[in-house]
Amino acid sequence: MTRRHGQLTALVLGACAAATSCAPPGLSPGADGRVHARIVQAVDGDTVAIRLGSRTEKVRLIGVNTPETVHPTKPIECFGPEASAHTKTLLPPGTDVWLERDVEARDKYGRLLAYVWRATDGLFVNLDLVSGGWAVPYPFPPNTAHESDFAAAANGAAQQDMGLWGKCPR
Repeated sequence: MTRRHGQLTALVLGACAAATSCAPPGLSPGADGRVHARIVQAVDGDTVAIRLGSRTEKVRLIGVNTPETVHPTKPIECFGPEASAHTKTLLPPGTDVWLERDVEARDKYGRLLAYVWRATDGLFVNLDLVSGGWAVPYPFPPNTAHESDFAAAANGAAQQDMGLWGKCPR
């Protein structure tokens, strides 16, 4: 873990606990700054519900955007069902994950913002979605710790017409 991530995680966890009570009392990050959680369900391609201590929270994956499937005012978008199915395959209910936050703890909808790693094998879920063409990079400053990784992964997926790059109009 970089010094920046350690400082940010400590800052965000402290602010989160003080301001929005997004983590149960006593929950602290591991040595690498990540927090353990368990998947309750994948809501769509870029949003999951997790169990964090005794609470269930929605988590928006930082830095990626998958086509819509459950938006209340938007139609189902090209490759949305496939992206949602992929996330559900990667993160079935009960999957242990590690969450890492960036600068902001929550989005305007109250969802936690996190980079997500699968605990069993260390798979970086956000990056997997982009590198396989299931998602596009979605830089949203100030939460940009992995922005260059996502851009490079998207470039590779687009060059190979993987996933949405080969199926959807650009």
